Amino acid sequence: MKLDIVDINGKKVKEYDLPASIFEAPVNIDLMHQAFVRQEANARLGTHETKERGEVSGGGRKPWRQKGTGRARQGSIRAAQWVGGGKIFTPHMRSYDKRMPKKMRRAALKSALASKISEESVIIVDQFDLPEVKTSSFTRILKDLIGGKSALVILPDKKSREKVVQSARNAANAKVIYANYLNVRDLLKYERVILDESSLPIIESYLGDEKRKK
Repeated sequence: MKLDIVDINGKKVKEYDLPASIFEAPVNIDLMHQAFVRQEANARLGTHETKERGEVSGGGRKPWRQKGTGRARQGSIRAAQWVGGGKIFTPHMRSYDKRMPKKMRRAALKSALASKISEESVIIVDQFDLPEVKTSSFTRILKDLIGGKSALVILPDKKSREKVVQSARNAANAKVIYANYLNVRDLLKYERVILDESSLPIIESYLGDEKRKK
């Protein structure tokens, strides 16, 4: 598959031969959903914590005698029915991490990229760079390339494109990530994917055909 490479103004510069093993992979919706759920779950901190009856301070003495008062018997003022008492069936600190084999994670990424390609939602830019840190310049480039759509911009690394990263911090409906951190959630969240040409070899290095690597 060949895709046009454009400059930051949207003019065609050349063509790029995309590897079929990545960008023409089968689109597996179930696998993408599993990868998305895993990523959302692994992002949860799980630091919520409540105190049970045995963890609440006080309440060691019986509030009143067992019989003869006309009131219901009580063993402690720290039981769940008392104000300030322990809680039952409430959340406690835990890990929400989900496991997923590496081959399945990579297959889900290929599926998401292939889905974007089939929707004609991927744009390759020869060099996505800015001369200075300026959000207005960043948003102007996005408007020239994709209009008012939301965009995921994929760059090779921070060192070579640091001004772009800083300019994108306050941009609405846009996110900048590095090729090594490509993930299913971001690919599915944004309407358009803008790939810096230098990021393609990085993506191919870990998603490419295993036989071709050897």
